[in-house]
Amino acid sequence: MSTLSRRDFLAASASAIGLVLTACGGSKTDGGAADTAADAVAAEYTLVNEGKLTCISNLYFPPFESMDEKTGEPVGFDIDMSKSLAEHLGLEVNWLPSQAFDSLVPTIKAGGTADIAIAGMTITDARKAEVDMSDPYVDSNQSLVTKVGSEDTLETLNAAEKKIAVQAGTTGADWAAENLPNATIVPLDDIISAMNGVLTGSYDGLVTDLPVSSYQIKNSFTDLQIIEEIPTGEQYGIAISKDNPGLTAAINAALQAMEDDGSRDAIETTWFGAAL
Repeated sequence: MSTLSRRDFLAASASAIGLVLTACGGSKTDGGAADTAADAVAAEYTLVNEGKLTCISNLYFPPFESMDEKTGEPVGFDIDMSKSLAEHLGLEVNWLPSQAFDSLVPTIKAGGTADIAIAGMTITDARKAEVDMSDPYVDSNQSLVTKVGSEDTLETLNAAEKKIAVQAGTTGADWAAENLPNATIVPLDDIISAMNGVLTGSYDGLVTDLPVSSYQIKNSFTDLQIIEEIPTGEQYGIAISKDNPGLTAAINAALQAMEDDGSRDAIETTWFGAAL
């Protein structure tokens, strides 16, 4: 893939017929210096809504996505990433209502509802079999969380009387099922419910992504603690329909442009205090 500065990216994209898009797909080609960008960015792709990058997620996974209580609008790292992706593609961003995490990949695979799912979603072989996954944009590990004062360990939580909360359909749920086989694994719709459940004693522990648990414990759930950082070596990607390979290419080119022009570093600093 060619490395493009933001200026080159936007200039080449504009040359590619101004990124004119229709629900039926628009061919975006150019000659001369713009050929590389046209090939890498926008061979041909479709959008659910003309001129808009329509996104889905589970909007209860802060700091990656959550709902602003005052405005009712989605906010978070992935939200800002989607805005920047849309800007680099000459589009507006359009967010649909929150839906269950384990429904995101099937929705993208089915097509017709959203263009991308950007949801702190780990790239896995199982997901890649169903949808295209973009180049990685965040590294992550898992974590094991308990209430402050709990004397539980990874070993003691692997017992029949222990209940471990997870978010349904996540790699954290997969890890818990594999590594805590004797415990009762409780799948929930979102991480906030899981954390509240650990806080109130409904669950003995929680397995979730380390960036999420670290952020939440620092900012909201100060009575919870991370007792185990689990080095799973995961990477987040964006889910795109296999029927829309041109959009996958465009998203990957935009991710590269965001890295080159510093916009991704700026978003990381906003949400994590420093570039990752």
